[in-house]
Amino acid sequence: MKAVIMAGGFGTRLRPLTISISKPMIPMATKPMMEHIVALLKNHGFDDLITLLYFQPEVIERYFGDGSEFGVKMVYATATEDYGTAGAVKNAEAFLDDTFLIISGDLLTDFDLTEAVKFHKDHGALATIVLTRVENPLQYGVVITSHDGRVTHFLEKPSWSEVFSDTVNTGIYILEPEVLDLIPPGKSFDFSRDLFPKLLNEGRALYGYVATGYWKDVGDLIEYRLAHRDILAGMVKVALPGKLVEGLDKPIWLGEGSRVDFTASLKGGVLIGKHTQVGPNVHITRSVIGDNCVIEEGAVIVGSVLWNNVFIGPRAILKENIVGRGSEIKAHAHLFEGALISDQCKVGEGSVVKADVKVWPHKVVEDGAILATSLVWGQKWSRSLFGAYGVTGLANLEISPEFAAKLGACFGATLRMGAIVRTSRDCHQASHMVKRAIICGLHSAGVDVHDFRIVPIPVVRYQMGARGAVGGVHVRKSPFDPELIDIQFFDERGMDISSSWEKSIERSFFREDFRRAKVDEIGHLSLPVYDVELYQEGVLSVIDRGALRGRGFRIVIDYAYGSSSIIFPQILGRLGCEVIALNAYLDPGRITKSAEGFHRSLQQLSEIVRSLGADLGIMLDTGAEKIFVVDDNGDLLSDDLALALMALLVMRTHPPGVIGVPITASSAIEDLARDQGFRVIRTKTAPRASTEAATQEGVIFVGDGLGGFIFSQFQPVFDGMLATLKLLEMLAAQDIRLHQLIRSIPQRFRCHEHIPCPLERKGGTMRALIADTADEQVELVDGVKVHLGNDSVILYPDQDRPYFHIIAEAGTLARAEAHLARYREVLALCMKSSLPEVAP
Repeated sequence: MKAVIMAGGFGTRLRPLTISISKPMIPMATKPMMEHIVALLKNHGFDDLITLLYFQPEVIERYFGDGSEFGVKMVYATATEDYGTAGAVKNAEAFLDDTFLIISGDLLTDFDLTEAVKFHKDHGALATIVLTRVENPLQYGVVITSHDGRVTHFLEKPSWSEVFSDTVNTGIYILEPEVLDLIPPGKSFDFSRDLFPKLLNEGRALYGYVATGYWKDVGDLIEYRLAHRDILAGMVKVALPGKLVEGLDKPIWLGEGSRVDFTASLKGGVLIGKHTQVGPNVHITRSVIGDNCVIEEGAVIVGSVLWNNVFIGPRAILKENIVGRGSEIKAHAHLFEGALISDQCKVGEGSVVKADVKVWPHKVVEDGAILATSLVWGQKWSRSLFGAYGVTGLANLEISPEFAAKLGACFGATLRMGAIVRTSRDCHQASHMVKRAIICGLHSAGVDVHDFRIVPIPVVRYQMGARGAVGGVHVRKSPFDPELIDIQFFDERGMDISSSWEKSIERSFFREDFRRAKVDEIGHLSLPVYDVELYQEGVLSVIDRGALRGRGFRIVIDYAYGSSSIIFPQILGRLGCEVIALNAYLDPGRITKSAEGFHRSLQQLSEIVRSLGADLGIMLDTGAEKIFVVDDNGDLLSDDLALALMALLVMRTHPPGVIGVPITASSAIEDLARDQGFRVIRTKTAPRASTEAATQEGVIFVGDGLGGFIFSQFQPVFDGMLATLKLLEMLAAQDIRLHQLIRSIPQRFRCHEHIPCPLERKGGTMRALIADTADEQVELVDGVKVHLGNDSVILYPDQDRPYFHIIAEAGTLARAEAHLARYREVLALCMKSSLPEVAP
């Protein structure tokens, strides 16, 4: 018999457990949830299975393979779009040529599927919904059937006023293949919302079979933990791994190779996986312990679920908790009821995690800390608030109004009473909400606020101190991820605040010890209107207006729906440029671009430049800090090439001086500098490093290799509007077209790859890399740069994400690829050597 397993869900309500694993693969009694479904199907004669995949399909395929290990035949179909439950099954139509069953891969049930199929056939049904009775039907589809089982009423997720039965849809269906003819191909179509109401309205043979036995839709974290309790209590018939032994009052399942000290107490039903060590005087009650766990002396674990490779330190206390794989709970730590610790977390010695707090993956709770609010997943891996782009987190989850107000108060507390802070934002409503909360926090610390509302970032940075401001805050929706918010902090020079200032804010934030102003000292809010004009005049004062007017450029500018569209057209209009403007209006829904959307916009820009015969194409990022350049042939310039061309133009149009570029930039820039009498300094890859370089004596220009350019004469920060004008000015001064300059850039070949590296092993890997390359010519500006004659390789850890970058550069592509392959192996060995030693 054939069955369809629906295994494409994201498991959103089970986050953070489903951050790095799909819901069907979440451990249930040490096995993936879907494995229990496969076993149930096999036991009832369903041995020909097709699994419908969507989220992380490779994980499920890798685990189950062809199904032979599980006594079934398994094939897979991976959807490219979300077509709904029925639409997904429609895509597998070629496989379904007889009566078939549909079941979710993330249920826990022991229903008699054989009886359900018999009911279906006996009643000549076209479709049969397997039903069950529950106490609270609000989150399910409620169904009423007549005495012969025919469905008479169907209502999806009713309110209490609409509830007409406690009999609900379990998501298990038995269908005849002709039902698939009613499902439109390539469209979103759902069983509960579309197909079943259609069958009901048309009077088709739609039946409901009320099954007996256990069924639980493991829809949230509480249900997940309670499902384990039911398994241990014998309420559901599932095959449990390990050897069954008699406990003090309930059965104990002990996995192969596991050892339990004779002084340990196991009560109320306990399941212990393979190769787990339970130390002396440990107390475990009604809990499931995964494989390869270590539970040390005196620990107490009650009503909890531990995944694989968990370490529990001496005398730690866990009560009704879930602990993800690879996490460590150190000695004397105490997890209160409902607390959840995700994968690869560390809960320090003597620390306390309060009830219902969730710690998302790769987080660290320091020794002795008391964690009373959830520590949520974001871009950061360290314990600090600040990352490469200020404070970044999930909008309205991590970066909530409460969080933002507290952060604003902590920032304000580092300033004197009555100080002035500038605030600004992009056009998204989430940024508006967060900025208002920050302003409230600043006021509570006795700080006045000048709110610029929606302006580009360079404008709020410009001449910060000249108008009395000692700091600034800009809130934006992340340009890379639609779920994230960035909060950027500026000092009195308009630069990102220093790392020491960041740490001062962090200390106040975590200690919750910061200044509160008296009622008559609370800060004031004002809305200045003069600084936009001040910025415009400042930009025009450093540009050769005559050169631009004389050249009469025709340019295409994509404003990317950002705030530069409010200011930049006025500046360009005063310089005699003919401008074809794209996306020159504010659109909150489009200021974040996926990688695909970003490249699509650049391709569109290229085509328009080419078709119009324009001199240049520029796409500004939404904050107006960076630019992406298309030359007069309509060719998109890579970031490396754009940096080299901009640097060459600076060298040809400015007196000799100093240029700053990141350690990752091509060595072609040094070749150019030698010919032009310039000196090149190398910076770290962090944005702050570029701005700091711009303040050094003699530095004329700094580029970050990612579309960011700084002209120190104006201000020591990234400014895409100024960079565009300087590019035009320098082209006019040289009377040259951009594509003609490319021949002047020495040809170098570069290969770039990123290698996954667990966040907690970055430090050890760097230590091993430095030791391994000690005999080579290296630079340690950022990561490890190995000089190989005229070639080079740089290996450096990503600031926020769990991987290392490798960039190999050489005079030929073959040499660059060979260097990359060699140092990929070096990095792999260094990561391996950074693993902590495991005691025998």
